[in-house]
Amino acid sequence: MHQKVIEKFKEIYGQEGTAYTAPGRINIIGEHTDYNEGYVLPAAIDKGITLAIKPTKGKICSIYSIDFNETFQFNIEEIPAEPQKKWHDYLIGILLQLKYKGHTLQSFNMVIGGDVPIGFGLSSSAAIESVFIYALNETFSLDLSKLEMALLAQRSEHEFVGVKCGIMDMYASIFGKKNHALMLDCRSLEHTYVPLNLGKYAFLLLNSNVSHNLASSAYNKRRQQCEQGVAWVKVHKTHVKSLRDVSLEDLDNFVLPLDTLIHKRCSYVVKENLRLISACTALENQDFKTLGKLMLETHQGLSEDYEVSCSELDLLVELAKNHNSILGSRLMGGGFGGCTINLIEQNAIEEVANKIAKDYKAKTGLDLTYYTVKSDDGVKSVG
Repeated sequence: MHQKVIEKFKEIYGQEGTAYTAPGRINIIGEHTDYNEGYVLPAAIDKGITLAIKPTKGKICSIYSIDFNETFQFNIEEIPAEPQKKWHDYLIGILLQLKYKGHTLQSFNMVIGGDVPIGFGLSSSAAIESVFIYALNETFSLDLSKLEMALLAQRSEHEFVGVKCGIMDMYASIFGKKNHALMLDCRSLEHTYVPLNLGKYAFLLLNSNVSHNLASSAYNKRRQQCEQGVAWVKVHKTHVKSLRDVSLEDLDNFVLPLDTLIHKRCSYVVKENLRLISACTALENQDFKTLGKLMLETHQGLSEDYEVSCSELDLLVELAKNHNSILGSRLMGGGFGGCTINLIEQNAIEEVANKIAKDYKAKTGLDLTYYTVKSDDGVKSVG
């Protein structure tokens, strides 16, 4: 993809551009913990978004998308103020944020393309935003730190694209490191690199190819339930700010007597933070059986306590349990569709994925697609 973008830039604009790339990401464990100021454990992957850019004279910016075979042009002094529900919204949102911060940009030519598979929840949108702001920072010497870039990209999604996403996706795309996962503290926004040397194992993504419409409403409802649980604990423990500060004993004492459902929701989050810390230790010790066990526990919690799974995802996890070569399996992402992430022996991937696909089709009538990923570095220059 790097070479394809570089060659396309030269073909369109007749000169060399400078190329940059940013990866998509997986999340190994730590789901629905980010908005509760907990921990997440993402890793940048070997598929992402690449662009080539070069400043130009005049006021017109020209951006060509390889994936959409489409050119978008605009005046740098008159950046569109309203989203158009198209691919370039992710870019315009970044430009507007830089403008609001007082940065002055000149016009540029650009080509952008990617190889992140669609539908697997690997966050291609965050990769687009991350590579674009990084490229602008380098091209126009904006002197932004990596954390500033991640926060600005998140704000762009919130305020222009209209998605109230967490910080994890942009953070992983910018700070990723090959052969490592990122233990990200969503309160302090500090991270620790955790070794990700999987040996004979790999991460296999199984795409359910379903997307239920419950996701956004359920997400907001879960946030409200977590906040209510915190409020009830806070009556007795005034220092508490989020579920990050709450113990299982606190939930049993102060939430369970008031509402069993909210107790279930909050218990999942508290347990998930504990699982994530254990998962980091397992990775450091290359204890993959323990990591797999924790992943299965996470799925059970997401399905039964947080109730954000669906029958198709539950089926994929159950089918995965039938294969000794898979150590762990869970839904990845917000839930109600998308994919499962599976820790599997590399030499069994083709056989097992094909068998699960056959069984999944027989039970649901749906096709299953699968994909393997490796860890990689975060955003960088590639020539």
